[in-house]
Amino acid sequence: MEFSTLVSFAIIASLLVMSPGPNGVVITKTVPVSGKAAGFANIAGFMCAFYLHGALSIFGISLILVQSAKLFFIVKLIGAAYLCWIGIKALHQSWHGMTSPQTIQPAKRNRTLVKAFVEGLLTNVLNPKVSMFYLAAFPQFISTTNDALNASFLLVSVHALINLIWFTAMVLLLSKLSQATQSGRFQRWLKGITGIVFIGFGLKLATLKA
Repeated sequence: MEFSTLVSFAIIASLLVMSPGPNGVVITKTVPVSGKAAGFANIAGFMCAFYLHGALSIFGISLILVQSAKLFFIVKLIGAAYLCWIGIKALHQSWHGMTSPQTIQPAKRNRTLVKAFVEGLLTNVLNPKVSMFYLAAFPQFISTTNDALNASFLLVSVHALINLIWFTAMVLLLSKLSQATQSGRFQRWLKGITGIVFIGFGLKLATLKA
């Protein structure tokens, strides 16, 4: 694969990664409460999901998913329900903190690394838009003269690396601001905004057409 092709894909993938989305919201709500390590666990979950979606796209399962309205509808609703569930849970925690402020424990590490990893993984695995991105991108950047399998995984690796760089910077920035973000009031507002945003993403995903 030519270097110019990789650069072109990297530019497109960077714009996708840096645009507001569920991954950024997951990092933003994880680091102030559960710490830097949990944020990196989120990122690891993101990257594993990308390779899973990439493998499914390469071997054609995602093509079946996108072409089958019924399968797409099922996966879409599962993903939307998961995002909405995260949002509702965050809103509940925010409301509980407002009605019972004495129970708020700022900076309490209530999210284990495994839980953070699974949360990052599911946020992307249950999002068919990731597979749609790969299915749209691979034909544009892989020529018939390339080894399609290796070239496809190379593009997935580039996408994963960009995610690692961007969200690592976000994790480090949020950890630097940890003292400011550990107050109970800030975390209640953060959970409330997170809940609204996740429900919004869930409803947006639910209305996504194949």
